[in-house]
Amino acid sequence: MSIVDIGRLADLQHTRHSVTLSNGKRLVLFRLPRIDRPDSTVAPSATGTLDSWTYYAMEAECPHAGGPMADAHIDIEDSSYIASCPWHAYDFNVETGESSYGIKACTFPVTVQDGRVSIHIAEAENLLLAKIEPVSEKVKFKHGPRVDPSGAATYLDEDATLCDWCNHILNTSNPEHKIELTTHLFSLFATREQSPSPMQIVAGTVTPPHEPPRQNLTQLEPGRMPKAGKGGNLKSRIMMLHALANIEQWAIDLAIDIMIRFASFQTIAWDENGSPQQLPRTFFYDWLKVANDEAKHFSLLRARLEEMGSHFGALPVHHGLWDSATRTAHDLRARISVIALVHEARGLDVNPMTIEKFRNAGDAESVDVLTIIHNDEITHVTTGHRWLTWICQQEDTDPVQVFRSSVQQHFRGAVKGPFNAEARQQAGMDKRYYEDLYGQPWKGEVIAGG
Repeated sequence: MSIVDIGRLADLQHTRHSVTLSNGKRLVLFRLPRIDRPDSTVAPSATGTLDSWTYYAMEAECPHAGGPMADAHIDIEDSSYIASCPWHAYDFNVETGESSYGIKACTFPVTVQDGRVSIHIAEAENLLLAKIEPVSEKVKFKHGPRVDPSGAATYLDEDATLCDWCNHILNTSNPEHKIELTTHLFSLFATREQSPSPMQIVAGTVTPPHEPPRQNLTQLEPGRMPKAGKGGNLKSRIMMLHALANIEQWAIDLAIDIMIRFASFQTIAWDENGSPQQLPRTFFYDWLKVANDEAKHFSLLRARLEEMGSHFGALPVHHGLWDSATRTAHDLRARISVIALVHEARGLDVNPMTIEKFRNAGDAESVDVLTIIHNDEITHVTTGHRWLTWICQQEDTDPVQVFRSSVQQHFRGAVKGPFNAEARQQAGMDKRYYEDLYGQPWKGEVIAGG
């Protein structure tokens, strides 16, 4: 038995940390809001603290195919936390390691004593901590000498519903306020899920805007945007990061919009014995997590632009992603198919090439930012695939055929390669989804991301 001291409780404020032990073994430490169980018990692998947080430790690689559990989606089922691998959505109870797929992940007891946190490893002696790093959830708010002339962001009161908050964020034009409100909403919703008064969804009481407003931006049609070049000089790299920042800001709104616009969605009963199903609360949690990630991405890109001597808004932008949202505003299946499984999946194809351009230019800081974005976007495509599959399971339809039909009807252009087949497969999309697939006639490029 090894009892590995991993640090002071006060220093472990991130929701998840990557832990490396002296023998090279890698773990994930989760910090999650305490669940009040009916029997008031806490599993042996979890330790609660007086600040209402509970700590869990599990192996860092998914036992199915080695996916990164540090990037897992966290849901709640039967008063327990479930971590779903971002590659193939294999689910594991973070306390017991048990999975609905019949395999098991290794979990490890965590103790907190005298303000320090320790992980207990039963199968090895004399292990020590080699390294502990927070898994990036960091949002970079604006810093520096400029003062925001519009003042502080406006927060809603405690009775506001999820749809109230979503509508408020969509109508917020100030990008700094949009970042702040989005990250606040995700934290608030997740925290209240563990309380006696979870946030109400309340569909149909507010109408989202036809198009979210923007502040001090010059907008062009996608086909009229200037070419960024190959990243060989500073100007080219700034243009590339500015274009990506614009996509990430729209991606915040897309993740927020899918919740409010389809809050009243019900599946179609496929026989006389079936009944329509409403979207479960985990749907809203998952897309809030996506929105929170997109806010993080936009903040990192905006901060990087400032570090390079520019700023967001210095160059023209386009609203091509929102055009796709408008064309799919009537159908959740089409929205997920076009936005998450075409646009965002295209990001998986082009991100590695973009990262390589910045690496060749010696821009390590931008490489770090773009790598974070790429890894997160695999989980976003996974989220889209998961929920399209869930809808199709309820309706007894084939998700591949539903996806292809939606793209053929509502997407403009061909789904072009080259494809990052490995990253797409990690997200659940095999070649049946995207090979030889064409939408409506269109001469422009497929917008990547979002």
